Amino acid sequence: MSTVTWITARGLFGRRRFLLLLPLPALLLTLAIVSRALGVHPSQWGPPVLVGLGLAVVLPVVALIVGTGVLGAEIDDGTVVHILTKPLPRWQIVLPKLAVATGVSAATVAVPLYVAGVLADSVRLGLALAAASALGALAYSALFLALSLLTRRPVLLGLVYVLIWEGLLGRFVDGTKVLSIQQWVIALADRMGPTELLGTTVSVPVAVVMTVLVAIGSTALAIDRLRSFSVAGETS
Repeated sequence: MSTVTWITARGLFGRRRFLLLLPLPALLLTLAIVSRALGVHPSQWGPPVLVGLGLAVVLPVVALIVGTGVLGAEIDDGTVVHILTKPLPRWQIVLPKLAVATGVSAATVAVPLYVAGVLADSVRLGLALAAASALGALAYSALFLALSLLTRRPVLLGLVYVLIWEGLLGRFVDGTKVLSIQQWVIALADRMGPTELLGTTVSVPVAVVMTVLVAIGSTALAIDRLRSFSVAGETS
């Protein structure tokens, strides 16, 4: 498993798509610092920066780029053959890749969210946002990793989920929030660091259960799907 982890990390950091991870977190951090420096009240910049940008855009987009890249890119360029030819159970391939995707996504997003949370309210809120975003990174990464094995256009489907389901429908149809990773993250962060800057109609028990179900279910689906791949990387 350590070999797969190393190969995945080296491949991820060696691809140009890794550079796509930097602008959005940098923008989040810049907006928070500038707003605080200009003396803007947190109630004015907190929700749009922390939720509207951080949890609604930065977290899912970063997880989408990384989650679809740790295995999807290898399938596209054919290098997955080197892994599939090894006598490894498929779970020993999927789990290390999921761990790398989650770790990179969480670290990339949690740090600027922590700083922004501290600037907006307190260290407790910063820690709550960092912890909740890490759990969200796990759910998003598992979902997008599974999508990379289910379709040839995982990025497109991922964007449909993030922009249409979570973004558009989530604003006007309350029922869709129960199936929104973004709303689960908000509920968890608000529970760990209560503040008026965050708010959702999703309860914490629902958020916890759904996060676990999506993470485990998507991982199991990815493992099962990978078993159907032949050495050529095609489904049998």
